[in-house]
Formats: sequence, C-alpha cells, structure tokens
Amino acid sequence: MFHPGFSLRLAPFGASCGALALALAAAPTLAQAAPFALAPILTDNAVFQRGVPTPLRGTGEPGSVVHVRLDDGVAQDATVAADGTWQVALPAHDAGTGHVLHFAASTGQQAHLANVAFGDVFLCSGQSNMEFTLRHATNADTVIGNSANADLRLFNVPKQSSLAPQAQFGAPVAWATAGPTSVPDFSAVCYFMGADLQATRKVPVGLIAASWGGSIIEDWLPQAAAQRLGTYTDELALLALRRRDPAAAQAAWSERLGRYFARTVRKGAGRPADVSRVWEEWGDPAFAQFDGTATYTATVQLTRQQAGAVQALRLGVADDIDQTLVNGRVVGADVGWNNQRRYALAPGVLRAGANTITVNVLDSGGGGGLHGAAPPALELAGGPALPLKDWTVVQGAPLGGSGRVPMPPWIAASGLTTLYNGMIAPLGDYPLAGIAWYQGESNAGDAQGYRALLRGLIAAWRSQFSTRRFGIVQIAGYGPLATGPVAAFWPQIREAQREVAATDAEAGLAVAIDVGDPDDIHPTRKKPVGHRLALALAGKDVAALPQAGRDGATLRLRFNRPLRVIGDSVPIGFELCDAAAHCRYAEARLDGAETVVLATQAGDASLRYLWADSPVVNLFDADASPVAPFTMPLP
Repeated sequence: MFHPGFSLRLAPFGASCGALALALAAAPTLAQAAPFALAPILTDNAVFQRGVPTPLRGTGEPGSVVHVRLDDGVAQDATVAADGTWQVALPAHDAGTGHVLHFAASTGQQAHLANVAFGDVFLCSGQSNMEFTLRHATNADTVIGNSANADLRLFNVPKQSSLAPQAQFGAPVAWATAGPTSVPDFSAVCYFMGADLQATRKVPVGLIAASWGGSIIEDWLPQAAAQRLGTYTDELALLALRRRDPAAAQAAWSERLGRYFARTVRKGAGRPADVSRVWEEWGDPAFAQFDGTATYTATVQLTRQQAGAVQALRLGVADDIDQTLVNGRVVGADVGWNNQRRYALAPGVLRAGANTITVNVLDSGGGGGLHGAAPPALELAGGPALPLKDWTVVQGAPLGGSGRVPMPPWIAASGLTTLYNGMIAPLGDYPLAGIAWYQGESNAGDAQGYRALLRGLIAAWRSQFSTRRFGIVQIAGYGPLATGPVAAFWPQIREAQREVAATDAEAGLAVAIDVGDPDDIHPTRKKPVGHRLALALAGKDVAALPQAGRDGATLRLRFNRPLRVIGDSVPIGFELCDAAAHCRYAEARLDGAETVVLATQAGDASLRYLWADSPVVNLFDADASPVAPFTMPLP
C-alpha cells in the first residue's frame, strides 16, 4: 500500500465541480444577500506581501462599481465586468499591522477586513510530511503552549480535488493569528519555518498551507504546465473525456492499465500465496521489500448451475491497483490501497468446469498484494458464497524502471492537475515571498521523471504568485538500515531533489536525512526541517556538489561552508564505486574546516555520500544542517 497517511481513493465524478456555486462562506458579513463578495482568501487577519502591489478581487453585479479603501487613505475603484468579477491593485505597502480594508459597492453592500497586516507571505505545499500537523510533532505540547504570536498568521487550505480550476475553496476558510487554538492542526514544518522567519525578519509573516497526504507532484501541476512537459497528452485527453463521459474514461483507463501489466507481469510457475496477509509478511525474502507487479491466480471448478448463479467476485483488498480477469476477460479494475474489491460478473463469464481467476496487482509502496480477513469468493444468488482457494502468485517487474504508474488522472492525490484545480487555483495571484515544497515520496519510483516535473511546477507557481524563492525539502531517511553499500531505493529521489535545487539559483534545499525514522515515513522531528527551510528561503546553499580534485590517489572535496564531525573524529557515509557500480565504504577525514579527504584506488569511477535508505549521519555545518546526500563522477 501507499505509506501510512497516504490516501488513494476513487472520487465520484463531479464531486467538487459545483464549488463555484457555493456561497463565499469566508467573506465578511455583507449588508444584504447579493452577488457582491470578496475572494475567499480575503478575511480578517489577512497578510499581504509587502513591497508589491496588493491585488484584491471579488464578485458583484455587472456594471456596478466597487470602492476599495485602505484605512482612511489609499483608495481605488473597480467596475464589475460582464462576467461578474472585479479587481483592483493597491500600491505597494511597507510592513505593518493593524490596518483595515473597506469595500463598498454601488449596489449598497459593504465589507470590512480588520487586523490586516503587510509582511512576507509563504505557501507551504506537498504531501503527508508537509501536511503533518503540529499536534503530532515532537515536543508539541510545549511548542503549542508558547505559540501565541500576533505577527504570525495561518491560512489552512481545505482539501479539494476538481477536474477544472475552481474560484472557491472546498470549505469555509479564514486567516488566524498563531496561538494555542490555531496552530495544533496546522502544518508542523510550515509553522516552524514561519516562526523562524518571523523571528529573523521582524515583520508579519503569513503562512498558507495546502497539502494532501500521498499526493503525487503531477496532481499539483496546472494544466498548462502539464501540457508544456509534453508527456501527459494521454492523461489530459482522459481528463477531458472524464468531463464528457465518465464511463468511457474508466474503460479507456482500464485499457491503459492492461498495457502496463502486459509488459510488467511475468509468466512461470507460481508459489503458494497467503491472501490473508500482505506479501511483506510472508517471510519470503523475494517479497519482503518488494514494490511492483505480481499476478495472483486461482482455479475453481463449477457446475453448470453454479456458473449460472454466480453474481459477483469478491476479492478483499488489492493493494494498490488491480486489474482482474476471469477466464481471460477483464471484469474490473480499481485503485486504492484499502478499497474492498467486488466485481459484478455478467452472464457467460463463468462456465461449467474449470474457471481461472487472475488478479494482476501493482504495489507502489508499503504493504502489497491481495489480503483480507474474509477469503476471496464467488457470490451466488440465493446460496452461500464459494470460497476461492489455493492461490498462487508470480512476481513481476519491480516498480523502479517500470515507467509511470497508470493512475486514473482524475483521482484525488494520484491524478493530474486535480489538486492544483481545487486547492491552488482558488489562491489566484496572491503575491508571495516564497514557496516551501515537501513532497517526493509518492514519486520515488521515477526519480528521473521527477526532475522535469519539479522544474515545471516551480516555473508555474513562480509565475502565478510573482515570487522567485523556492525551498525544497530533501526527503528524510526511511527504510532498512544497511551494514554495507547497497543499491538503495530512496537515494534516487533525494538526488533528483538536490539536482533541481543545485541548478536553480533561486531555489534552496532543506536536508532532512538525519531526522528520519527507519520504521516510519512520517518522522515527528519537524522543527529542524522547518528551520532548514527558513535558511533555504533566505538563500543558504547546501545543494551544490563539492569541488573535487585528485592528487594521485588522494581525492579532495571542498565544500562551500565550514563543516564539523559530530560524535567522532572522522566523517562516515562516503562510498567509492567502480564503473560497474560496485561500491565500498571509503575512509575519510576533515582537512581544515571545508575539505574532506579520501584515498582512492585504481578503477574508482564515482563517489556517493549517504547513499542508503536510512544512513547514519555525522557530518554537519555550523547551522546544524547535515551535508546533503549526493553522487558524482570522480575527476
């Protein structure tokens, strides 16, 4: 299954498409019921970005005029357009608090925003580790008890997935000042980052949190960005088809899924399968850490009467994606790590004699395979179910290297553009000082593709929010401890994140490798991550590779900042590898404050550092940030 806290569900078509018709519940109280309203992000306690024009938007009666005034001074008028929208831009303002915004429509309605501030505004987004709330973080009680800060404001974006960009959020929203009642259910990483930035900059700081556990980066892209990548033509076509004909879109996706399984499943004799437990619990080393495809098979003998009486096939859970066939005919496909599978069977699918049930399963992380308390069975009309026994399984291709997982592009958190449409689009063009991004676990199976996706998202969001600074969290340690160099899974996505930050002058990397938990992908130590994000947004560079030079067998690595070894006199975690990727741990030492020295051997072709799922870390800088994991060719 997806890792704990990751959610994956089939959402009914149109579940959020009526959001535009909802009342603007977050807008201030109006004098009377009418079309006049403010954009939903405009509430009491709002923070606007200092030093740039302030865009203000809303709706009203076409042709009417909206008068906007800041305090008792700067004023602007806007005429409501034919589509019922209006907008003004107040001049840039210096940092400060205690302002009031007044809105008056020529149709008679008025609205007021109290306790408005100007300062620095940041958007925090990603998946479950960014969504992870402060109440669950290490030392939460103490932090919450001391969280009152009138100059730190919080805005939680409700979860919403949509096939089209929305103007409204999925639930009522409001800005809140930081304190014991507002911070417990706010993003822990975002809070710690914002508290650090506010203390350092001495100006009001506004934090907008918009995350969804288990989400893939593709679902946060606007449609134009997905189109520019040039690799999502089929998915975008499926989304368009979904809007027109949901049943046809489902059938088209199932056909794509079938092609994926056709090239990733394997033939051959199967081993017995325990369908009551995920395959990681079988005690079979081949399945202990396996993420990828597998094919379950069972055979059942039916009489003619039984074959005619079967109504449905009940499988239990298929973790994460399945396509199920009966006698070679597809009878169903679904997505969801804990969804119960039950597929209706049309007359003629089953026959008298032997019948073969085939379930192709794709596991994208965590536990995988068929499992459940009740055994798979055929449901008969007017009679007891026929259990399906003696299952076998053949392991297929691993997830890494199998290409993109063919998720239905309309599924919340696992689709394409739907979270952008529902959670980012309603923010409009709200100016920001920077963006913090903590995501990647759900894209770890395609680290190479992630590079282009992350660059595409950065470019699109920078354009929308008129900002340049972008902080990227390099995901934390998670997974088995290693006693020697291994071909680990998680370092690949960490290297993709480091490379993107290193090749972007206005992006920064927050390293989290040392705060992870081998047994939990959601480590609770969020304060160091927030602190390092604040440094990244301030311009600190930890993503660049060291300058490397060789003098005979001596390799010298010069870093761009002073380093220190914690808990020992020598740094650990360096590996030297030959051209065939056979690696060994390398003895290293600090030479001065910025240089690490290693001894190489003939045939050494590359160097890698902390190249493990859960490495032991002891090399840090003066800000207590660890050196980022990396790999590089030798000079």
